[in-house]
Amino acid sequence: MRRFLSSRLPGFAVALSTVAAITFVCFRVVHLNNTTVAMLFILAILAVSTVWDIAVSSVMSVAAMLAYNYFFLPPILKLTIADPQNWIALIAFLITALIGSHLSSRAQRQAEEANRRRREIEKLYEFSQRLLSAGNAIELLNEIPRLVVDSFEVGAAALFLSEKQKVYRSGLLIPQLEKERLQAVVAREEMQLDEEQSLCFVPVRLGVRVIGSLGISGRILSRQSLEAVGTLIAVAVERARAVEALGKTEAAREGERLKSALLDSITHDFRTPLTSIKASVTSLLSDSRSDEKHREELLTIIDEETNRLNDLVGEAAEMARLEAGEFELELKPQSIAEIIQAAIHQVKGLLNGRPVRVQVTENLPPVRADLERTKQVLVQLITNAHNYSTAGTPITITAELNGDNVVTSVADHGPGIEEYELGLIFDKFYRGREQRYLVQGTGMGLPIAKAIVEAHGGTISVVSQLGQGSVFSFTLPVSREQAGRR
Repeated sequence: MRRFLSSRLPGFAVALSTVAAITFVCFRVVHLNNTTVAMLFILAILAVSTVWDIAVSSVMSVAAMLAYNYFFLPPILKLTIADPQNWIALIAFLITALIGSHLSSRAQRQAEEANRRRREIEKLYEFSQRLLSAGNAIELLNEIPRLVVDSFEVGAAALFLSEKQKVYRSGLLIPQLEKERLQAVVAREEMQLDEEQSLCFVPVRLGVRVIGSLGISGRILSRQSLEAVGTLIAVAVERARAVEALGKTEAAREGERLKSALLDSITHDFRTPLTSIKASVTSLLSDSRSDEKHREELLTIIDEETNRLNDLVGEAAEMARLEAGEFELELKPQSIAEIIQAAIHQVKGLLNGRPVRVQVTENLPPVRADLERTKQVLVQLITNAHNYSTAGTPITITAELNGDNVVTSVADHGPGIEEYELGLIFDKFYRGREQRYLVQGTGMGLPIAKAIVEAHGGTISVVSQLGQGSVFSFTLPVSREQAGRR
């Protein structure tokens, strides 16, 4: 009772002061007729009821009726009524004031409830958006209590999951949000509200299955909001688990694919030189009387195939270092034309007289690149163009400026690449279906080139047309010093 009165004392004071003010003005100053005075009282009661509750407006209605009877209904200054018709007027006044104040208070409560629900819906929407943006399952579980505290402005939150038998917390350490009570909520599968201690407990339910519980301290949310929060948390947890499971499945599938590609590469690329070496060694051991020329040929085969094996292992190790980031680029302003010439000079013996056309745009700005690594990319692309194109057809190398990047392209006149293979051509160990048995290789050259280009901040791509050839292009950023001068 004391709490009820203390919270409404300002309202009672305002109501009684308003009645006194209207009475004084109308009785001493303005001298209005009775009907006008009654309307003023009713308007004042309606105005007060929009701010305070029905208790304040009811007290004001009774006070206004007494003042109206004492000061404005004959006999004046007496709490008696001479004319029976005035009894009807007085009762009508009181009923009108009470009904009006009740309706106004109810409209106020409904408006407050609507605003509260709107705010809760906004908070639920914000909460759902933040749940969807969370990362993996472990991050999400640690993040959910903090999101509840931040989104709904509560003091503390605790999430318990039955599968893990673990509690995730955020905010103040509240004794009432202990694991045992959260487990009890899971067992009972029903919501619990404790308004005295400002505690809420809701099952985290996925369909009909309860997977955990949520405890909130510091504020009482509506039952609808609590049920929505529990459902959102359950959906988010299940979604994170599904994404994690899908990631593991994709990783396993990718691992199997790489394993198959590696086995295929070992079968076709490592076995060939090993077979040649084994045959040469066997021949040398079994035929000790062979002439010097034959022995020299066999030793040459062993030497060449050993070098080939060494190159295969070296490429695999290089790819591993590039993927792990265990290398450093010596980035300096470099002329792309000079890099192209250096790469052509390195593969001159391999090309065996094949024509190479170089078309570099004049006044091309220097690129920010590592000379040796960039040359390695060009050597790989030129070697590919030579290995996969018809003998005697030219290889065309171009370089041009495109925005803040220099685009370098290597074009051949080979058989082209199938459309479905364009997305696979830069994968480790992948080699064209039609060409893998015709051209020696490991399928590591293009992945290495891609890793080097991306480490420079560039991109690499390929366009191809069956029967016409392919064009491999990569971009390198223009040197910042040169870009500043422009």
